[in-house]
Amino acid sequence: MDRRTFLGVGGTALGATLAGCTGTGDTDRDATSATTDSSGGSYTVSMAPMGDVTFDSVPETWVANNGSYADMGLALGLDEPRALWLANRWHTNYYDDIDGVSADKSDTISLYQDGVSKERFYSLGADVHVMDPNFLANRFKGWSRSDVDDIAESVAPFFGNSIFSHTYAWHDSYRYYTLYEAFETVAGLFQREERYEAFATLHEEFQSKLESVAPTKHAERPRVAIVWADGNQPTSFSPYLVGEGTSVKQWRDLNVRDAFAETDVRDFHASRGHVDYETLLKIDPDYLLCRGHESQSAEEFENTVVSFMEDHPTASELTAVRNGNVYRGGPLYQGPISNLVLTERGARQLYDRDEALFDRERVADIVAGSL
Repeated sequence: MDRRTFLGVGGTALGATLAGCTGTGDTDRDATSATTDSSGGSYTVSMAPMGDVTFDSVPETWVANNGSYADMGLALGLDEPRALWLANRWHTNYYDDIDGVSADKSDTISLYQDGVSKERFYSLGADVHVMDPNFLANRFKGWSRSDVDDIAESVAPFFGNSIFSHTYAWHDSYRYYTLYEAFETVAGLFQREERYEAFATLHEEFQSKLESVAPTKHAERPRVAIVWADGNQPTSFSPYLVGEGTSVKQWRDLNVRDAFAETDVRDFHASRGHVDYETLLKIDPDYLLCRGHESQSAEEFENTVVSFMEDHPTASELTAVRNGNVYRGGPLYQGPISNLVLTERGARQLYDRDEALFDRERVADIVAGSL
């Protein structure tokens, strides 16, 4: 197997990384910094918490943490990752509405299968692991720092940052990235900066259109509550605040008011807490946005979750339920393509805007390399 040789961070530096240090480089500099050897061979890219990571050639096979990075890979015209933490949370159905854009994840396995084994990383033999090493070391108790070091040294480097939530305590000592900062850095990793630039331009145009959609006056901004709602008859919910993570980018861009932020309810990633219908009734948001149902169509969601709430003695008293404002709330992970789809969907849900807000043909052209 012709695996890309890793020239950068060794075990000692990665150990420093896992302690929250920058490893071999200054990760407070421009997130997009990349240098190439004058001979045209090796090149260096930088991202917190790893610092500078050097490759002798562009990685061909890869493993990613989640659907955010998988979506970036699709946008850059890469093959699908060999594995994700949970493959079923990369919702490729978002691409169905964009002719010429699709992803086949049938061969993408889940890293987490009743645990995460080092043997799985060895068997995958990827050229790079696009995931935050601290996520692996802190979110799964079966791994030690030396285990992460071993994979970085013996298989391939880690190169990623947990961007979807800003509430993990173990991430406090190093910087976060916005969606497009991370996207630009990943484009540098795979040496496909021109596709990133094309998407960045498209995103700027998209943001300009949103200015006429999202209200700016406080009184006109809808109060929303985002929850994870397990199953089709949910009675307990994991609350998610509209913070700075990429998982709620569409709601920030649509200028919502966070109903939970006005209470003492904490984000699930920070508290692992839950709320029930009684708590939701006290808060009584204008819109209830339910995660965990992205594999369902809008009609399937309405016929199951919404129908259950309408018949529930407490849920039926919620303003959002009475007014028909209970919707799918989006995934935990979104990338540049899915963000366009989800934000446009959110504009329909909140503001009854039915027109297309982004150029689907242009998205397909960029993915295909027609820049």
